[in-house]
Amino acid sequence: MMEPIQCLIVDDKPLAIDILTDYVAKVPSLRLAGSSENPVEALHWVGERRVDLVFLDIQMPQLTGLQFMQALDRRAQVILTTAYADYALSGFEHDVVDYLLKPIPFERFHQAVQKAQRRLRPVVAQTARPYLFVKTEHRMQRVDLDEVLYLEGLQNYVIIHTTTEKIIARQTLTSLEANLPAAAFARVHKSFIVPLAHVHTVERSRIFIQVVGGAPQVIPVGDAYRTAFYERL
Repeated sequence: MMEPIQCLIVDDKPLAIDILTDYVAKVPSLRLAGSSENPVEALHWVGERRVDLVFLDIQMPQLTGLQFMQALDRRAQVILTTAYADYALSGFEHDVVDYLLKPIPFERFHQAVQKAQRRLRPVVAQTARPYLFVKTEHRMQRVDLDEVLYLEGLQNYVIIHTTTEKIIARQTLTSLEANLPAAAFARVHKSFIVPLAHVHTVERSRIFIQVVGGAPQVIPVGDAYRTAFYERL
C-alpha cells in the first residue's frame, strides 16, 4: 500500500484553510501534515518535517506565494490557490503542479491532486494497476481503469460502464477525459469515450465493445472524431 502524500496548506485566510482542509480529508491518498496562516512559519515547517505537496496562496503578508516558492527551492511540489488570475504565468515559470482560482470546486481540486500524484509517484504509476477517483452523489469512488468498458456523457454527469457495475460521476465527460491516460482511451463521439483495449470490432461508424457474458455494446463514432480514431487504430 502506498504511503499518503503529506501536504501543507499555506493561506492567510482561515476560511480558505478550512475549505482546503475539508477537501484534503475527502481524498484518501492525501494526509494533512499541517496548515498555517503565516508563510514564514510554514517555511520552517517544511525544513523540519516531511512535506510532499503545498497548497499555497499568493497574496499574503510578510511573504508572497512567489517568494515562498523561491525559498522553498522545489523541496516540495506546489499547487497555487488564489483569487487572482494575474500570476498564472509566474506560477508555471516556477513549475507549479496546477493553478487553482478561488472559489475552488472540489472537482477541480481533485484534478490538481491527480496531477501531483503523477509527479510524485512516476514509478508507481507505471507498475501499479491504473485507477482514478470520481465524485459520485455521496462519496468519492475508485474506478480501476482496466475494468472500464466505455464512458457515456450526459450533460453534467458521466456514466462509467465497467465490467462489474455502472458508476455515475458528477462531472462532465470533458473534465473526466483530462484525467484519463491518452494512450489508452479515445474520444469517439461528443458523448462517448472508449478504452482501446476493449474495442472488439469497428464497422464504418460503429464500435463494438465486447461485454463479458453478453452481446457486444455498440458505440457510435461521431463525424468530428472519425479520422483521429481511425488513425489511432
